[in-house]
Amino acid sequence: MNRVILFNKPYGVLSQFTDKGTEGSPRPTLSAYIDEKGFYPAGRLDRDSEGLMVLTDSGPLQARISHPKYKLAKTYWVQVEGTPDDAALNALRSGVTLKDGKTAPAKVSQIDAPANLWDRDPPVRFRKSVPDAWLSITITEGRNRQVRRMTAHVGLPTLRLIRAQVGDWQLNNMQPGTWRFSSETGR
Repeated sequence: MNRVILFNKPYGVLSQFTDKGTEGSPRPTLSAYIDEKGFYPAGRLDRDSEGLMVLTDSGPLQARISHPKYKLAKTYWVQVEGTPDDAALNALRSGVTLKDGKTAPAKVSQIDAPANLWDRDPPVRFRKSVPDAWLSITITEGRNRQVRRMTAHVGLPTLRLIRAQVGDWQLNNMQPGTWRFSSETGR
């Protein structure tokens, strides 16, 4: 059986085990949190994004999770600047045209701030004069910074992005920087 680790990646951590691009840099990597040998990330999560990462010791499973041809659904909780209206939500649901082409339709709904949400360090900027809102967005693609580009395209810049689910694997109540073993199916 393939082994799987679920990790709640904190803000500012690179989704790799080494930072060869800037030797000696203080940028934290997965190696600061996970000391199990033979595991590799199945997909990436930007340094300024938080939440669920799936790691595995199986190349074929890693490919099934991360390769776009498998269209594995990924759900994000997205704090956006502004108040979403029906036009913006429907545009996201239909797919928006970005510089690298039209996105596939997304499942989008406005939600309350997630329960048991941890504080982010550094905190998200707060402006009294500009409201913010939370969205749940599920995509099956994995373009570079896709969710951020999609929300910006409809006039709702992303303030905070947390991946909550990859396929059947869920973040649940894991705190940032913690990890646990899981089954290959996520159930």
